[in-house]
Amino acid sequence: MSLAQHIASTEGADREWLEPLIESEDILRRVLSFDPLPPRLVEDQADHIPAYKISKARRTVQVAITVLVCWLASGIVFGFAALKPVLISEGVYREQCTGEELKLDVEVCLEQDIRLNFFFTLASITTNISALPVGAILDRYGPRVCGILGSIFLATGSILMSYAFAIPEFDGYLIGNFFIALGGTFTFVPSFQMANAFPKYSGTIVALITGSFDASAAVFLFYRMAYEATNHVFTPDRFFLFYTLVPVLIFISQLAILPSQSYDTVPLLDKKLERAKNPTRDVHTSDDELSGDDEVSRVRQQRSIRRKKKLRKLNRLLGDESDRQERAELELERQTKSAVWGALHGLPARKQMFTPWFTLITLLTVLQMLRMNYFIATIRSQYEYMLRSEALAARINHLFDVALPVGGVICTPFIGLFLDNLSVPTALAVIVALSTSIGILNSIPVVWAAYLTVFLFVLLRPLYYSAMSDYATKVFGFKTFGMVYGAIICLSGLVNLSQYGIDALTLEAFHGNPTPVNVVLAAAGFGVGAVLVVFVWYQGKIVGVGEPGGCLDPERQPLIPVEENQYTFHSSSPHRQNSNGS
Repeated sequence: MSLAQHIASTEGADREWLEPLIESEDILRRVLSFDPLPPRLVEDQADHIPAYKISKARRTVQVAITVLVCWLASGIVFGFAALKPVLISEGVYREQCTGEELKLDVEVCLEQDIRLNFFFTLASITTNISALPVGAILDRYGPRVCGILGSIFLATGSILMSYAFAIPEFDGYLIGNFFIALGGTFTFVPSFQMANAFPKYSGTIVALITGSFDASAAVFLFYRMAYEATNHVFTPDRFFLFYTLVPVLIFISQLAILPSQSYDTVPLLDKKLERAKNPTRDVHTSDDELSGDDEVSRVRQQRSIRRKKKLRKLNRLLGDESDRQERAELELERQTKSAVWGALHGLPARKQMFTPWFTLITLLTVLQMLRMNYFIATIRSQYEYMLRSEALAARINHLFDVALPVGGVICTPFIGLFLDNLSVPTALAVIVALSTSIGILNSIPVVWAAYLTVFLFVLLRPLYYSAMSDYATKVFGFKTFGMVYGAIICLSGLVNLSQYGIDALTLEAFHGNPTPVNVVLAAAGFGVGAVLVVFVWYQGKIVGVGEPGGCLDPERQPLIPVEENQYTFHSSSPHRQNSNGS
């Protein structure tokens, strides 16, 4: 599945140690970015615009369009389990069958099945790894450039897929699906910045966008239903040709409605709020050049009116002082509950990646991603073998096609509560237990175990990937998120190329029996997960919020001043420090 499309929050706090021998620290608000090398100079960053300059009605429409577009385009490749029966029915890669397999008229032959599964594997890897260049483009050129590129890639992929079905001699399936996956990421990743359109409701907007990504897997399900309802008349080449209307909609929306610039983040708005509160800003050194006291008084009064008007707009956008204080207290409570917040904050990314914190979570993510993609690609063939019934396997496959998007949408609002109210070790323990249970159930050849496997899988999938981004921000911090999380994404994607070999192993060496692969992957996941849980639990006793003795390192010293996308406050006080700026 996708690491990049499930994140716990779009901005948060990093702990920065001031002196290695003094129990004092700064907490810096930072913004999440998938860019592994975010630009440090202001002139290298894309321009931002404060949300209060855009009408509430227009921002509401922008959020609604963003959610709709994400539902139609962001992760449709993950509906592969619903599309695969259509691909088989249309004879995709049937030429890979041997003469004997064709003579026996098997539904899907060995090499054909492997190629079809690779069709999905490549798209899954593309979706994850492409988040890094998309993050870099978003930081430098803004959301409109990303959205337009996304529409071009989606249109290219759709046209290639349509021609691949219409012209048997043209093998455009892999490259077409690659572009659809790439376009989905270019459409989705910039969508998170829409949370800043209504900062008070940013959590709800992030949940809606994440849920729309999960729901997008249903696009292929709806198509398969139409395909079957029309007795195969609504062929895939027609569907993908009609689907080009989606990138056209995205392109028009980008030019006509959606913002060309990212909205100001909460840290930026907070800095503007602090400046708007300061009455001394009504006095300028240029006042000495004005003629007479009356003129000075008039000019300063005009400045005061403009400043107070801006302050009212910011208060409406961010909430009043009590709202902001409540959010700061909730954030502090969340950090305390995590038990490991700030464990490696302030360390350079290269040093973070040479710790067990990184090694263990990467190994677990590699195994979980491999297991999930293997299950999605082979669920029908797995249960055809284990249950010895094509009809039962088809029923389970159909349930999965519906449960996958619906489960993601239903679970998304509760995942935030789960991660905010449990410590990181406890959350990891629950995930490992859930994952191990799925591995055991997926090896039992009875119908009830198959149904239970499906329900637990659609619960684990969004939970795991959201928990990984939550772990990364709490342990490694927002400052190095792009580099560290990007490394996890890349390594997981590269290892997932081995799924091609695992499919071949299952079909050839084990004669279609998925149990050995399921058992080995489940056992490996349990082993790595158990070690990770014990390690994090033990380290949590050392780290602790407000106990710098557990994390001291000279390399934690901030090397650059606080930038425009962050603000600072001491951990001993929720009140932020004022900073100079225009």
